[in-house]
Amino acid sequence: MSFIDSDNFMREQLIKALIHLLAHLPLRWLHRIANWTGSYYARHDNKHSLVTRLNIARCFPQLSTDEQQQLTKQALIEGSRTLFESCKIWLGNKEAVTALIQQVSGEEQLKAGLARGKGVILVAPHLGNWEMLGVYCAPRYPMTNLYRPPRMKALDNIILQGRQRYQQKLAPTDARGIRTLYQVLAKNEVIGVLPDQDPRANSGSFAPFFGIQANTMTLLSRLALKSGATVLLTYAERLPDSAGFHLHFLPAPAEVSSADTQRSVAAINQMVEEAVRTIPAQYQWNYKRFATRPEGEAEFY
Repeated sequence: MSFIDSDNFMREQLIKALIHLLAHLPLRWLHRIANWTGSYYARHDNKHSLVTRLNIARCFPQLSTDEQQQLTKQALIEGSRTLFESCKIWLGNKEAVTALIQQVSGEEQLKAGLARGKGVILVAPHLGNWEMLGVYCAPRYPMTNLYRPPRMKALDNIILQGRQRYQQKLAPTDARGIRTLYQVLAKNEVIGVLPDQDPRANSGSFAPFFGIQANTMTLLSRLALKSGATVLLTYAERLPDSAGFHLHFLPAPAEVSSADTQRSVAAINQMVEEAVRTIPAQYQWNYKRFATRPEGEAEFY
């Protein structure tokens, strides 16, 4: 083992140890640590704060500079909360994690969708803590999600097993995994799709998101059209005072299932934007959502 490999190994072991430690702390303690972490990031220039600051400035131009700065700080705190909470979700006590779900709204939409017999697509943007959706849904409804292993191999088993212990089924993010999603819907089961990632080349189409052209996946459009499945927007809102989470299930507009792909992706972005505006600080603003630009347009970041 080289010195570089040894350094990487030690770093990964330290991260794993930290995750195990965080997993067993009370939610209120995790949030206090996140308050400090997010505030620290907000006071210093780093990739998280710079991307968050730019995204918020461009997406909320109507806010004053002070308001944008406050939203940036709160978004960095909320992002830290998501990270630390996820450690608890993956490795903490299952019953204690499940008990964090305090309220569920719109679940009847999910049950009605399954009653139609064509499966249900849960559209889960990076809003609140999306890991909580699998905690609640997978034990109640057969559920399959796409899974891409993280760059750090040491985290792979933690995340993989952390999701599987709630009975989630995971499919790879390749052609085989896409076929699996169609098969799952054909069996009248549930799949989860993250709609707000910048897709690979030739896998997306541009549509407005907060008034900015955003490269948006067309996979969701194809799944909805070809399967005839019920499409629901869902997110786990973080409640104040570390009280837990409120899960929301909302019907997607009919245009999401349109044969016109451009019309579909525009509807997808619109429904995600509407949800984000309800709890804007809980959105993952440190992600480079606008990295891919239309031909001839200047770089965003």
